[in-house]
Amino acid sequence: MTKITEEQTKHYRDSFLANQKQVALQRGVVKNGITASAENVAAHVENTPVFSIDLATGKVANQKQSGRCWMFAALNTFRHKMLQQFKLKDFELSQNYTFFWDKYEKANYFYENILATADQEASSREVAFLLQTPQQDGGQWDMIVSLFQKYGVVPKAVMPESSNSSNSRDLNKYLNKLLRKHAVVLRKLAAGKDEAAVEAKRKEMLQEVYTLLATALGTPPEVFDFEYRDEEQNYHIDQQLTPQSFYEKYVGVNLDDYVSIINAPTADKPYNRSYTVSMLGNVVGGAPVKYLNLDMETFKQLAVKQLKDGESVWFGCDVGQSSTRDSGIMALNAYDIDDLFEADFTMTKAERLDYGDSLMTHAMVLTGVDVVDGKSTKWKVENSWGEKVGEKGFFVMSDAWMDEYTYQIVVRKDYLTTEQLAAFEAEPVVLAPWDPMGALA
Repeated sequence: MTKITEEQTKHYRDSFLANQKQVALQRGVVKNGITASAENVAAHVENTPVFSIDLATGKVANQKQSGRCWMFAALNTFRHKMLQQFKLKDFELSQNYTFFWDKYEKANYFYENILATADQEASSREVAFLLQTPQQDGGQWDMIVSLFQKYGVVPKAVMPESSNSSNSRDLNKYLNKLLRKHAVVLRKLAAGKDEAAVEAKRKEMLQEVYTLLATALGTPPEVFDFEYRDEEQNYHIDQQLTPQSFYEKYVGVNLDDYVSIINAPTADKPYNRSYTVSMLGNVVGGAPVKYLNLDMETFKQLAVKQLKDGESVWFGCDVGQSSTRDSGIMALNAYDIDDLFEADFTMTKAERLDYGDSLMTHAMVLTGVDVVDGKSTKWKVENSWGEKVGEKGFFVMSDAWMDEYTYQIVVRKDYLTTEQLAAFEAEPVVLAPWDPMGALA
């Protein structure tokens, strides 16, 4: 056991006060804050918003005070296609609609996991993990695929934003409270080995969940008319559509054509292998969460290939690392924190994953890239934080930042080699529920 002594602390204090540079910095940092004092202008100069490949998109959407970035990013990739094909202006797909069904399905998925672990103590790591956050706003690509395939999509005008979708804190508070109560009941019923009683109670519980969600978010439409004017002011109306028929007719993307690629350079995840995460999902019986782990150079080449073909790329990253929210710069030199504190914060990407310093926290869309001499140098990023941040909502990500803090992209399967596709389709390695690759964007 090593205690801190008074002599030690006095030595550290005297050493700090004798460092005139650090004392001068102290005055600025105390008054202005850490990041404001450390922001590096050079990062802005090096990452101008000009790209050799720059896809046309609509206005940036705004997820507001919610964790729906993964939904916004997926819906935005579809929106880009619709804007061009149907000559739409300022069009959005309903994020509230997918939000409703995600919460509904996550409740049932939670029940499934609670019953699967009913023979464990509530203090076991698995059960404690489930109860810590029964459901949340975040998600993964394959989870949104499950929702689209089962429920389709609708225009935002058909199911607009609600107070509780734009600010989901209270909704999550009470839904999670309800689900924990349901877990108590289900675990007690499961102990009695009466499957019929369990299933009957589960259906009653889902009615409570539906009522809570419908009250807070509104009732999802079953049939609607799609009415709009295109960019040339021509009037269009398509009547008696269902969310599924709307998806098929106006989105028309075969989601089975896409694959989720990760870059996780840790020792426990060899490249060219497929992975899944235990207890991670939303729709029972839906698309399983599955990734192919590839090296970063291949990872970036796939993203560039899809952008060159005119299609934006859904991606997941750790957005809070070395990025400036207001100006929208994501660069390793955005802040000189090491110099500010005279400390070395350097870790490898693998070390950050293994030691809990980084994981995927946010999903956005790649809509452009600057390719110089055959190499990507910076990337155009469509965020979902509204137009008041970045360049009207768009961020610039340096290539080096992508190397260190980007973890996932979704690309077309036909870009993969025969060997890569075989690796993806092989039986996946199952990761623990708390693995960083199971983090929700």
